[in-house]
Amino acid sequence: MDTIQNYINSGILELYVLGMTTDEENIDITKFADENIEINEEIDAISKALQITSEAFAPEISPASKAMIMATIDYTERLKNGEEYTIAPLLNNNSNVANFKTWINRPDMQVSEDYETIDAKIISACEEVTTLIVWLKHGAPIEVHDKEYEHFLIVEGSCTITIGEESHNLVAGSYLSIPLFIGHSVAVTSDTACKIILQRVAA
Repeated sequence: MDTIQNYINSGILELYVLGMTTDEENIDITKFADENIEINEEIDAISKALQITSEAFAPEISPASKAMIMATIDYTERLKNGEEYTIAPLLNNNSNVANFKTWINRPDMQVSEDYETIDAKIISACEEVTTLIVWLKHGAPIEVHDKEYEHFLIVEGSCTITIGEESHNLVAGSYLSIPLFIGHSVAVTSDTACKIILQRVAA
């Protein structure tokens, strides 16, 4: 029993759970765990403790970051599965929703049923320009861009975009460009989600 306790106290099991032991050590530890319930239980306890610790200190991913990660994965998979690479038109004062109907009407470019506050689908992406369809239930917190311009074209619903101290009330068909270095936020004002063509252009 003392030998087992000394083995547990040696720290080798923590290294094993972290994946830092050698192949030979892994073989020995697996054998000991099969033969001794105390070692097996200790490995389980260490695994659970590490999981709790990692969850407690892991940085929380913002809804916007999570939506962008999922949109990137989706876009990558679509291209991998044969979707033809296209480049969306650049947004400007003369843009209208009809310019994007090809993407808006696609069955695979619709909002997820179980999204929480924000969802997104990438239309096209390259080093200079990324264009997305974005759905906002409530809005987006204040942010400042210093390396890319952000352009909005409202497809459905309505929102108020505040840039600095100036507010802009937008409805379907409205276009707005966000300047660099000025904080801006979005508040959805419609009963339904605000659907937006969002374009980020490198400065």
